[in-house]
Amino acid sequence: MKRWGHMARVFTKLGKEITIAVKNGGSDVTGNPRLRALMAEARAEQMPKENIERAIKKATDKSLGDFKELVYEGYGPHGIAYLVEAATDNNTRTVANVRSYFTKCGGSLGTSGSVSFMFDHKCVFRIKGTDAIDIEELELEMIDYGVEELFEQIEVDEDDNETKNIVIYGAYEAYGAIQKYIEENNYELISGGFERIPNVDLKEVSAEQRATLEKLIDLLEDDEDVTHVYTTMKPAED
Repeated sequence: MKRWGHMARVFTKLGKEITIAVKNGGSDVTGNPRLRALMAEARAEQMPKENIERAIKKATDKSLGDFKELVYEGYGPHGIAYLVEAATDNNTRTVANVRSYFTKCGGSLGTSGSVSFMFDHKCVFRIKGTDAIDIEELELEMIDYGVEELFEQIEVDEDDNETKNIVIYGAYEAYGAIQKYIEENNYELISGGFERIPNVDLKEVSAEQRATLEKLIDLLEDDEDVTHVYTTMKPAED
């Protein structure tokens, strides 16, 4: 049930991002690099075709609402900064929900600019890794395209099968150039989008504090309008 719940949330959030990408750049994937990347991610997540078609239709059908991308900023307990990205057709509903989650966990929703300066907005791509790819050589080649960091990531699924991906970080404005390089060199694109990377020292917390902070993260991520949650909390060590 947990797996199905995760899939439902992923499909909902991907659908909203597809709608916004079509609204901003049109439904022709040839001329819309952001939409191409989202379609690749949708395939990787095994998102049903009808969900994709519904998301595209929503961008052109005025009667189906109008999603807008919004950013909420605030502090959770123990001085941890939170930056929350959402895609919503009802800001009043979404901000009320987000504020209630912060309040419930002993935090507070802040004003615009209160924590965003602690995060850099970067583009991030994931491509399929193979033994034929030399990581260091690829990074050197891609520096001229705006790539700032590149590394291998091993993912293990429920059946203990390992998948090797390559994660590529670059400047926000380098999105189009990096995606073009990936496509022209026939690398298998898994996903492409944007992330907020903390530019401050991440804060160490105790196990008890982490439980409360992660409860707030869970409440936010379970909200259908919320697409991403970022914090300045130091990740737990494995």
